[in-house]
Amino acid sequence: MSNVPDNLVYTAEHEYVARTDDPSVVRVGITDYAQGELGDVIFVRLPKPGERLGEHQAFGEIEAVKAVSELYTPLAGEVLEINSGLDQDAGVVNRDPYGEGWMMTLKVSGPEELKALMSPSAYRSHIGE
Repeated sequence: MSNVPDNLVYTAEHEYVARTDDPSVVRVGITDYAQGELGDVIFVRLPKPGERLGEHQAFGEIEAVKAVSELYTPLAGEVLEINSGLDQDAGVVNRDPYGEGWMMTLKVSGPEELKALMSPSAYRSHIGE
């Protein structure tokens, strides 16, 4: 059974969004379910800070032993920060996807867009749990 924290919101593509103290800034990563499906993560390509992304736009790639997958931004906005620690240790995505395995922080164009994302219970249903 996958870990689906109740304080996050989710996408159908298995990204999570964590709110921060600033309502216009969110942290984005992949879910525990996604990392489990991918297997051992060996490389993550992320956007550059300052890049503007559209909703559902590919923002990078994640490479695992089994597969390479695109990453999609859940919300439109500007990349504020990326987790550069993933360059040295991409496997942290497997070990701690909701903590040290985060991927980017995003200044969202419209914080109200968070309402369109899946609740934890909806995401659990989406992944069959």
